[in-house]
Amino acid sequence: MKILQVIPSLSPQLGGPTQAVIGLSQSLQAMGADIQILTTNDNGNQPLDVPLHQLVAYQDIPTTFLPCTLRAKEFIYSKALDSWHRANLGKFDLVHTHYLFSYLPSWTARAARQRKIPYLMRPLGQLTPWALSQSVRKKKLYAALLERRNLQYAAAIHCTSPEETVDVSQFGIRTPAVSIPLGVAIPEKIQNAKERLHGAYDIPEDVPIVLFLSRLHPKKQPEVLIRAISHLLKRQPCHVIFAGTGQSQYLEKLKALVKTLSIETQVTFAGFVAGDDKQLLLQGADVFALPSHSENFGIAVAEALIAELPVVITPGIQISAEIAAAAAGIVVEADEMAFSEALYQVISQPELHRKLCQNGLNLAKTRYSWRVIAQEISLTYQNILSNP
Repeated sequence: MKILQVIPSLSPQLGGPTQAVIGLSQSLQAMGADIQILTTNDNGNQPLDVPLHQLVAYQDIPTTFLPCTLRAKEFIYSKALDSWHRANLGKFDLVHTHYLFSYLPSWTARAARQRKIPYLMRPLGQLTPWALSQSVRKKKLYAALLERRNLQYAAAIHCTSPEETVDVSQFGIRTPAVSIPLGVAIPEKIQNAKERLHGAYDIPEDVPIVLFLSRLHPKKQPEVLIRAISHLLKRQPCHVIFAGTGQSQYLEKLKALVKTLSIETQVTFAGFVAGDDKQLLLQGADVFALPSHSENFGIAVAEALIAELPVVITPGIQISAEIAAAAAGIVVEADEMAFSEALYQVISQPELHRKLCQNGLNLAKTRYSWRVIAQEISLTYQNILSNP
């Protein structure tokens, strides 16, 4: 099989979406599939320093980067796309797009349809009620002109949770949906991770650390966690680390809230972290917290589980039902008092903490293993190609 994966950007700052496409591609390649990625050099304000218009090995995956001509949030337009399609798209047996309402995956799905190349589309959370409530008029127009037809004529819709299949159906799409989660790699153990993390951030060793590892964006609702921490501190010492980037104006708003609540010494904004620094946070913290309004999957949540870090999350994270069923985390509404109470339970009850760690690890190994997921995706590809 010669498969093309299409995503608007592989910017490391995008976190989960980038990791998912790279992890999936690497796993499929290890199984013998012929995989290529098509993307742009988008990286926010400063483009990625990568060769353009040619196939390069990017994290061991053959990848073509096209120049980002215009960036309007996630739209990410590239003038070079049509030329690339004419020269290359016909070489592929199947196309797998990632993201909706964005030029590269949308226009490639359209081009594949015109050339009668089967394609899958992964909505990446863009059909949740919350996502559809953002930029409503633009999305309605975009859907009417292009995206709804793309979805209707796709070979399949790749959803990453059963809840996302409901979102697809409620959008009025009757294309067959396959529910296959994303994966995470089992990390190498860091010796003395807790001690090293406390030392790195100058936090007393007897103070539990709460980790928020995600973009600083209103959808993630970090304000809820900040207010929850202010309540938690009245009964339990703790320190919260916000690891992620966001728009400067929004970051200043969060810092102002921290100052208003007089908890500056208990809050650290660490900025973007990756690699060993990220693993140190996951393995050294005491509890992971994400009060997000909406997540189609939540790679960071799965990464916390595989690192044996208990999670406190909201129902809007679409794998929350699986986590609750496995007793692998605590799922509460995005309410500051409820979140504060859940964090207190995990921190103050060693037996509960131990149970969540073990159940989370078991769930991640059995449900979110890239090896298992790549096999499921590969079988889906084969079924599509054998039943045109």
